[in-house]
Amino acid sequence: MTERQRQRTPPEGRAARAREAEETRRQPDGRVSVAVITHNRRDELLRTLDRLAALPERPRVLVTDNASADGTAEAVARLHPEVTLLRPGANLGALGRNLAARHLTTRYVAFCDDDTWWEPGSLRAAADLLDAHPTVAAVTARIVVEPAGTEDPIVAELRDSPVPGPPPGEPALPGPPLGSFLAAATVLRTDAFRAAGGFSPRLWLGGEEELLAADLMTRGWWLVFCPELTIHHAASPARDATRRRTDGIRNTLWFTWLRRPAGPALRRTLHLLRTVPRDRATARALGAALAGLPWLVRERRVVPPEVERRLRALEHAQRHSTARRYIG
Repeated sequence: MTERQRQRTPPEGRAARAREAEETRRQPDGRVSVAVITHNRRDELLRTLDRLAALPERPRVLVTDNASADGTAEAVARLHPEVTLLRPGANLGALGRNLAARHLTTRYVAFCDDDTWWEPGSLRAAADLLDAHPTVAAVTARIVVEPAGTEDPIVAELRDSPVPGPPPGEPALPGPPLGSFLAAATVLRTDAFRAAGGFSPRLWLGGEEELLAADLMTRGWWLVFCPELTIHHAASPARDATRRRTDGIRNTLWFTWLRRPAGPALRRTLHLLRTVPRDRATARALGAALAGLPWLVRERRVVPPEVERRLRALEHAQRHSTARRYIG
């Protein structure tokens, strides 16, 4: 509605429209489901499920319990019987999201971890954005760190993403284009996620998004940051930071040599080797990366030039990022 039309609309008409809009915001939204992975974080997961259950969108929630030994599955079944609980019997890592996606019937899937939860209205807004922008496969939300209520430092990097957008004449994007995404804070098209193969079983967990992001972009999709969406993160103290660093270094190297041309791959590898801690965890990561060479040679598929242009635009930000480092 234009300002002139708004001025001509009687006050009672504007009030009626406002009531209609508010009523719509309170209605369930069947376009989005939420998939959560968890492992031995019962209390954090139950808090997240409480928050998700209170959302006005009332999404279907699926939880993949990655072989927790702390009573997680039993607590979910007792306290949240409306949740679809998947128990694969092993710790699948990020593959737990693939398992959840196989049970979905909704157009879109919102991922979150057991220590993150979506803000009311964000899932509806994400579905609206994806409905309106058919070339976008994934929308990543603004992350608010709890209990402080401050923005995660990665948000500034997402907001100032250097990735080039579509050329003139192509549809505009609803936010800054990205070269990857954050799995615990992103809503994706279910069909695009499945068609790209989901998360790689080789990478397991830790920087697993880069490979899927590159494969989505190769298929012609855009990934964007949308600050209108918000997800909250109260970092769990129950985490193995050293294991996550080891897997993250390995996965970065694997992704780099699976998808990047030789020159950029060598450049990123040398920078990584210069900047990671020189300790046993790094040595294990490098050993694991080298052990994957036969697989890398067999599976290597370099991204097309347009996708490489987006990835190359990120190199400076990756080298100077203070928000994402290999620590622990």
